[in-house]
Amino acid sequence: MEAFFDNIPSWYRTAFLVGGLVLLWIIEGAIPRLSFKSNRYRHAGTNLFFTLTTVIVNLGFAFLIVKASEWTGREQFGLLYIVHLPLWLHCILALLMLDFIGAYLVHFIQHKIGWMWHFHKIHHTDNAIDATTALRHHPVESFFRVIALFLAIITMGVPIWMVMLYQTISAFMAQFNHANIHLPKWLDNTLSWIIVSPDMHKVHHSHYQPETDANYANIFSLWDRLFGTFVKIQDTTSIRYGLDEYQDDRYQEIGSLLKLPWEKNSTQFSNSNP
Repeated sequence: MEAFFDNIPSWYRTAFLVGGLVLLWIIEGAIPRLSFKSNRYRHAGTNLFFTLTTVIVNLGFAFLIVKASEWTGREQFGLLYIVHLPLWLHCILALLMLDFIGAYLVHFIQHKIGWMWHFHKIHHTDNAIDATTALRHHPVESFFRVIALFLAIITMGVPIWMVMLYQTISAFMAQFNHANIHLPKWLDNTLSWIIVSPDMHKVHHSHYQPETDANYANIFSLWDRLFGTFVKIQDTTSIRYGLDEYQDDRYQEIGSLLKLPWEKNSTQFSNSNP
């Protein structure tokens, strides 16, 4: 595994991303959780555009991420190097901490700091949540996440192959927990004790602020349970997605979404209470 992810070609990672998305897209068509009135292909097209911008940002900072990983390994710098750990334990702890700092923590912060929320809320304007919603992030938010990943690598001490493994798992899990698929309630509940399940994350996309400000995790659900941000809803099919002040159709268009953070009527908080 170490050798594979240490030298994984870019097209392999792209194949994982596209393959996972296509698989979930097919499953969504077979066992949808909800039926949406919006055009599924137009909706996907908008969200796929933001995949391109994310790829561009990530490629722009790839050198920084690689150099940070190489430096921590060469200097044995980071909390995970304080004591000698078996490789398997180092890997597990690295995945946990990359998920905590690079996904949960930066996500939580974006909901709490007004100017950062203005960029993140593009993700929350989607009112037809499916696997492609995982890709819907403003380019500036992609920058926030790269910086969070960089800090996680430096503080923890994570070799590049573990970073590549994490990013592969993280990308698929984001698609999975956004997917518009219907899982048996018992299975979704069981999964949510370990990983972020679709029903668990759908709560986060509710228009109701106390629910929007919950369930921030991406891979491991323990962060929400540990820090008191876990919210469970019995009937998740009753959730209304999106943000109350951004229901106009233009907020599903690429141009409007790119300009949204600078709109004068932007609100400080994640959304309005009903």
